[in-house]
Amino acid sequence: MIGSPFLAGRDRYERVMEGRVDNTHEAAFTHTVRITDPDRAVEVTAVCSPSPAYEVQEASARVLAGASDPGIAADFPRLAGTRMVGGFTRQVAELCGPREGAGLFVDAAIEVARLARQVTKMPPAAAASLQPGDAAGCWALDMAGWVDLPGSCFTYSPAGRALFGTRPVTSPMVPALYSPPPGARGVFIRKKVARLVLTGPRLHLFHSMHDNVHGFDLHYEVDLDRGTIVAVDSVTSRLPYAGICSEPQGRIEALRGRLVDAALRKGIQTMLGGTAGCAQLFDLTSDLLKLLTLPATS
Repeated sequence: MIGSPFLAGRDRYERVMEGRVDNTHEAAFTHTVRITDPDRAVEVTAVCSPSPAYEVQEASARVLAGASDPGIAADFPRLAGTRMVGGFTRQVAELCGPREGAGLFVDAAIEVARLARQVTKMPPAAAASLQPGDAAGCWALDMAGWVDLPGSCFTYSPAGRALFGTRPVTSPMVPALYSPPPGARGVFIRKKVARLVLTGPRLHLFHSMHDNVHGFDLHYEVDLDRGTIVAVDSVTSRLPYAGICSEPQGRIEALRGRLVDAALRKGIQTMLGGTAGCAQLFDLTSDLLKLLTLPATS
């Protein structure tokens, strides 16, 4: 049976993530993430170097509300020296252990790593000549500024690059994301809201993300009797490269009619992610599935 531990005793659950990036250090950013749900709230702050190192230089955490083991927050400084690359989630999970509230701290650390992919520190001259609306110029800076972008999604694939000049492409990217002024606060701000709503035999999954360059609102409707996704909706009000990022958004339709089981968690990487897909669409959907208890593969 499809279920969720977060719906125990309730028919609605909502989780809010608020993230911010401040340019507090010459060679590093301070990332702050706060996650709140009906049961608890936590905050994680980390000073991290940008691409290509993605290294945590300092880390701290706080229990803001609810029942979470305070020992987890006390242990967070031990993340110093950890790189936010492959294996980072496992390392944070091991640090937190099976203690109360650990899941929220792990998720907050994952969001810190995601924020680190949104800002970088290039020489001021690199972005000084960037003109508003120069999408191709932004794309070139992206590829130079973030080591892990090439091939990470359709937009940063050869097929995505080939679309420049064939259609209108617009971008909300600004020089401050590439070379922010010293001491600048709120260089990048993100808010995400995940919601589960149980309505009789239907489970509705919502996830939104709005920040400087993204605007996503997703909805999946699951028929609990059949265990399948019967409706999908997606609104993208802002994209890093409208006209190119728009291309893979239709892949969400691949989930219509799919069984919601353990195999779906792996399957969405092929359906939504990869060089033909959208990394944000994949992450938002994956995070929703993590809130569910899913049956084994049929």
